[in-house]
Parts: sequence; C-alpha cells; structure tokens
Amino acid sequence: MFFLTIATLLLVFVMGIGLYLKSAPIFEEHSLRELLFSSNWKPLRNEFGFLPFLMGTLWVTGLAILIALPISLLTAVYLTEYARPVVRKYVFPALDILAGLPSVIYGVWGTLLIVPVISEWLAPRFVEFSAGYTVLAGGIVLGVMILPLLVSLFIELFTSVPDELRDASTSLGATKWQTSKFVLLRKTFPGILAAVVLAISRAFGETIAVLMVCGNLPQVPGSVFDACYPLPALIANNYGEMLSLPNYEAALMFAALILFTVVLLFNLISRIVLYRIEKTFR
Repeated sequence: MFFLTIATLLLVFVMGIGLYLKSAPIFEEHSLRELLFSSNWKPLRNEFGFLPFLMGTLWVTGLAILIALPISLLTAVYLTEYARPVVRKYVFPALDILAGLPSVIYGVWGTLLIVPVISEWLAPRFVEFSAGYTVLAGGIVLGVMILPLLVSLFIELFTSVPDELRDASTSLGATKWQTSKFVLLRKTFPGILAAVVLAISRAFGETIAVLMVCGNLPQVPGSVFDACYPLPALIANNYGEMLSLPNYEAALMFAALILFTVVLLFNLISRIVLYRIEKTFR
C-alpha cells in the first residue's frame, strides 16, 4: 500500500516531466517570456503567443466562479437550514443528475439557449454587435457545470457542523440567519475555501463545453461580450491537425504544460493558505 501511494504521487511528476520533454523543442527557438506574453498566434510563421489563450481561460474561469459561488452557497444554506425534508428529497437527486451529465450536453444547451439570448437580447444593450459566442456564454455554461459540485460539497460541510453549536447560538437570542452567518459559515470557512479551490481547478481545465460557446478567437478579451479561446479548447481543437508544422505539436504540449503547472501551483498555494486559516480558526 505504501508503494502504491508513492507511485500515485510520483505520477504527477511523471506527467509534468513528460509534458516538458514533449514541449522542449519550442524553447530552442522561443523564450518563455515571448511565449507567455506575446499575442501573436501565427503557427505558419512559427509565432506562438499564448497570452490570448491564458487570458481567455482566466476570464471564463473567473466569471464562472463569480456566478456559481453565491448561488451554490445560498442554495446549500437553504437546503441544510431551511428546506423541508420533502424539498431535499427531490433536490438532492436532481443535483446528482446535473453533476453526472456529460460536458457536451452543457455545451449544446449553451449553444442552443445561452448564445442566442446573449446575441439577440443582452449584448445589443451594451455593445454594437456580438455573435453570442463570448466570454459571458462560456462563464454561464461553466458556472452551471460546477454549480452541482459546489452545492454538494457545501452541503457536506454544513451537515458536519454539530447541532449543539446551532442550539447554543439560538439560545443566546440569535436568529436563524444570524446563526447561519456567524456560526455555520464561520465554522466551515476553511472547507468552503477548499471547495472553491477544487471547483476552480475543475473549471480551469474544462474543454468541450467552453469550446462550443466561447467563439475560439485568439484575442485578449476586453469585455465579457468578446469572444475568447481558452487553453483546453486550443488543445482539443487543434491536436491532430497541422502537426507537420515545425514546433506546432510542441506548442500544444506547452499549452498542456501551462494548464498542468497553473493548476498544480494554484492547489499548492491554496493548501498553504488553507493550513494557515485552519490554524487561525482552531
């Protein structure tokens, strides 16, 4: 069991080393600064600037968390503290169904419903023209995708809080909302942070759904009504095509390495922050 545990941990390093070796040829002709901070994406000219893809990924992921976090948090508070048993009986299976749906279904739903609403109704109120395939469409679809995950995690956290803490709060005159705000949320804050980190990691690497609704235009978004091209969509859309071009496969492997590194560093930093917060809340 110890050997299997070590092998599982080493798998992360093996994946990282493999991605680096496959992307190494691109470093012979381009500096890391040029790759990360250039906006020129012209593979036929051997120009590989990943800034538009990085910014597109950050825009979509950030918007998805902004949409999903308050909704999921308040939904979990309602289901654990206010909802009747009959409501929970039907909501919990529905959340499981939503969590189990393939991402391509969310992509089709976004293409058929969200994109036309943005193009015909929402975008004309703010910009002159938008096709609907935008950062906003990707953020909404991705936010809906991670919503069941966040709600389920939050419910698990809230149900683990002892009833004695709730009883002590109400016996001191606190209302149900005050108890939820100052006891429930405060007690589970480290767990809430860990759940958000997990959701961000999940959203950061989502591929098919964002590929279908974001427009796939290599540009740095200036607003939520601009098209974007997230890194996972770049890999899924282009791997297997034009690999005969010099450094093209290495560029796609470097995109995968960026995703791998960002998620790994984000999780490591969040674990350090979470450890310090847990020490504060003890």
